[in-house]
Amino acid sequence: MFETSLSPAQHIPAPESVRDAVASALGGKAQRITMALGEVTVVVKAADYAEAALILRDDAGCLFEQLVDLCGVDYSDYRNGEYDGLRYAVVSHLLSVSLNQRVRLKVFCADDDFPVIPSVTGIWNAANWFEREAFDLFGIIFEGHADLRRILTDYGFIGHPFRKDFPVTGHVEMRYDAELKRVIYQPVTIEQREITPRIIREDGYGGLK
Repeated sequence: MFETSLSPAQHIPAPESVRDAVASALGGKAQRITMALGEVTVVVKAADYAEAALILRDDAGCLFEQLVDLCGVDYSDYRNGEYDGLRYAVVSHLLSVSLNQRVRLKVFCADDDFPVIPSVTGIWNAANWFEREAFDLFGIIFEGHADLRRILTDYGFIGHPFRKDFPVTGHVEMRYDAELKRVIYQPVTIEQREITPRIIREDGYGGLK
């Protein structure tokens, strides 16, 4: 019988050890570190975001060399409007293939009216399209991104559709004009109204009396 030993990368570190490694690496740059459902989340300031991301990638106890996901968040209606913090956040999910551990990195944009944070495309190439998506849907500006333009909506689109105050119908609608032989934009023709389901109860329905 042959004996085999697992390499460190094959072991799953305890969330507490990931938390401690992140806290040690970031020091005062970590505003808050929390654990929930076995996952570690670290919050940093916008001014420290790029440096913190680089530390998380390169520190020997972290080695989060892969960005798995990045998205924007609009907290304006969080907890039914009871939330009173900064409105826009960017959340990244990082993976260390070397150490088999994960962390969630969260940063809030300092200005609600003009949300801007540094781009991390120079740290993780995978951030490219993710940041374009967050810009397109939430209007978050990623400073230093080499090609920050819309990626899901078309170039004539007005506004950012994942913002909580964006109307469900949008601002304009488009259609193909057979005479002009091109797509045109026009005011929204959908009537804004609230529909209440009508419930009709029949005597004896379903054999019930």
